[in-house]
Amino acid sequence: MAAFAHAVALGYDHIETDVQATRDGVAVIFHDDTLERMTGEAVRVDALDWADLARRRTKGGSAIPRLDQVLEEWPDLNVNLEAKSDAAVAPLADAIQRLAALERVCVGSFSAGRTAALRARLGQGLCWSPAQAGVLALWLRGWGLPVRHAAFPAVQVPSSHHGIPVVTPRFVKAAHRAGIKVHVWTVDEEAEMNRLLDMGVDGLMSDRPTLLKSVLQRRGQWILGE
Repeated sequence: MAAFAHAVALGYDHIETDVQATRDGVAVIFHDDTLERMTGEAVRVDALDWADLARRRTKGGSAIPRLDQVLEEWPDLNVNLEAKSDAAVAPLADAIQRLAALERVCVGSFSAGRTAALRARLGQGLCWSPAQAGVLALWLRGWGLPVRHAAFPAVQVPSSHHGIPVVTPRFVKAAHRAGIKVHVWTVDEEAEMNRLLDMGVDGLMSDRPTLLKSVLQRRGQWILGE
């Protein structure tokens, strides 16, 4: 929660985070499958009930929040969510529906099946980003190949994949011609932030929000709160 509070205090109105599910079906904000890196315990998130997980603390002393806690704490915050497991799909969708948060979330996953399941549960109004096949189709269209792809509102990608550039001027132009926004992760270096912004990408995901804000301010592109 502290990281989200910091981003909001800086003036951001969009955040990105990952969702796992506990054994009893509670959507929680957590990246890894196990607690080992964050708490030192070699136990899977989905092997614990929420009551057990709620008692745990990270090495920094932080509690692990539920998704609904984040959505409730900041009701005006736009949240990009990645379902990290198949088990996370239903609890994630339930939290969004229960808190009427559909209009302020966007979902994505490395698994096309998970994204499809979220779309089926949450309906046509859901903002979503495709998995690798959709990204590849859009990338090929950037080179002029007549490849069809599903209509999606946003594409969320790394700037490169295994040394192959993904986000290029051609890719950005192809996306924008199709009405698709380009969001790039994870961008933590100033030079790379500027390079991608020069291309016209629509959003950057970064672990260095203070640096990103200063870059946007210097470019005259910071349009959020102070």
